Amino acid sequence: MTETKSPRNGGESVAEVLRAHGIKFVFTLVGGHISPILVACEKLGIRIVDTRHEATAVFAADAVARLSGTVGVAVVTAGPGLTNTVTAVKNAQMAESPLLLMGGAAATLLQGRGALQDIDQMSLFKPLCKFCASIRTVREIVPTVRKALAIAQSGTPGPVFIEIPIDTLYPFHLVAEEVQVKNPPKGLMGKIVTWYLKNHVMNIFAGAWEARDVSPLPVDIPYATDDQVQKCIELLSRAKKPVIVLGSQVTLPPTPADDIKKALETLGIPCFLGGMARGILGKNSPIHIRQNRRDALKEADLVLLAGTVCDFRLSYGRVLNRRSTIIAVNRDKKQLLKNSDLFWKPTVAIQGDAGSFLLRLSKGLKGHRCPEEWPQKLKAGDVTKENANRCKADEKTERHLNPLKVLHCVDELMSDDSIIVADGGDFVGTAAYIMRPRGPLRWLDPGAFGTLGVGGGFALGAKLCRPESEVWIIYGDGSLGYSVAEFDTFTRHKTPVIALVGNDACWSQISRDQVSILGSNVACGLAFTDYHIVADGFGGKGYLIGREDEDRLSDIISQAQKESREGKATLLNVLIGVTGFREGSISI
Repeated sequence: MTETKSPRNGGESVAEVLRAHGIKFVFTLVGGHISPILVACEKLGIRIVDTRHEATAVFAADAVARLSGTVGVAVVTAGPGLTNTVTAVKNAQMAESPLLLMGGAAATLLQGRGALQDIDQMSLFKPLCKFCASIRTVREIVPTVRKALAIAQSGTPGPVFIEIPIDTLYPFHLVAEEVQVKNPPKGLMGKIVTWYLKNHVMNIFAGAWEARDVSPLPVDIPYATDDQVQKCIELLSRAKKPVIVLGSQVTLPPTPADDIKKALETLGIPCFLGGMARGILGKNSPIHIRQNRRDALKEADLVLLAGTVCDFRLSYGRVLNRRSTIIAVNRDKKQLLKNSDLFWKPTVAIQGDAGSFLLRLSKGLKGHRCPEEWPQKLKAGDVTKENANRCKADEKTERHLNPLKVLHCVDELMSDDSIIVADGGDFVGTAAYIMRPRGPLRWLDPGAFGTLGVGGGFALGAKLCRPESEVWIIYGDGSLGYSVAEFDTFTRHKTPVIALVGNDACWSQISRDQVSILGSNVACGLAFTDYHIVADGFGGKGYLIGREDEDRLSDIISQAQKESREGKATLLNVLIGVTGFREGSISI
């Protein structure tokens, strides 16, 4: 039955499902195709956050997914609105972030007929998303959105995409008025066309407003079997020099990050942390090892890869000792066994949730701890390396400020509830060795895709999830260009973040190898741009910091923190010189 007099629209159906799933934010860049969704969400108390680029909207949704344990949601308009999100969606796929992207589309009757912004959107997103659907009738909206949200969180989390044509979003009377032929052809053909169009619209709205279940569907998460856990307990109990390498998967629901922290501390096994796992052991843990990972992995007699992949970050598995016992746990089978046919071989490979596995391991090993001389030895190596880094921070650069000194200073002044967003190459690579996340879920980087431009969106999502926290974006001057316009968003939506820009007027991570190998700096040079003035123009507060400000560096950083607490997004445009700290780092 079609209720032709109902004023309701499909956007209301979308909003009802999102509210039932605990979605608090929808990120967007507005467009006529999607207006009913945005208006309906706002009416139901879901906060609409509009950005200056669609990629930022998706990055912000990604950050919310990582920090909140729910699905991040972005809604963008058809055609170029959706194509602008492709990089951010791919990044979410590789970072395994549960994300729902909804996109507008041309009316069902006009698709493929040259309508405004009409392209084959489904073919773009099928390789990037776990699930793709194109809505054809209003009655499909509720079950499709429910299904998409469950799939996004199940198994290996990732992005899902729903295309929602404009004629399934607006009320019946508007769609019928738009579709009807004003001057139909006379005769039989005219009657057939008129009947077909009327029947098409009636079918779109048939059963549209019948009561439907909007509650969340069950989420399917793979777990290790009892036998697998027991085997690993036995292997670990015999190990003298075990090491755990933790990846982002350990922070996924349903296991709280604080519980994982306690489990790791109970085990007492030295840990290397990567991705979202950074900070899971707090700022200064005796079992968190930050330096000399390659040497430790070669010496270890057992290595537990908890949500960690043997890709370029572990030299495709070549850093692992072939004589070591290797336990690998990963939700994704392909990632679990990546490059195991070439450079490494797991002793035990478990397709399952890494976080819950660690809890069960800790419980099974109750009363057993790793021999303390092993983590103490690795920690001593940490102290030696970090003392050397501090000495390098005191060295004078040829001009401007030493970036290591700047980062050490920020790390010392950063509040205990801070969240660090990493967006850049050389400067951010340096920061990863110096800055210490204060606790679980307090570090955000793009992940394996290495995407530049995540900073504005990640920081926006982080500040909305944790408004009481100090949110720092560590920018290279190159990466800043992607999202500096989001200072307008920070101002409008009252999300006062702090941006630290390492301004060396260069794409330094690329330049280093390009100059040494090919003898040219072409396309690598930038300018010492007045980014602080750009921040001022967007309603923020900018500071220019050069060598003449070295003695006042702590005072300026503290002032920026004060401005942030008082509601002003701030940008520290720090002119930095060249050091040899990053020599030998990879850029390709």
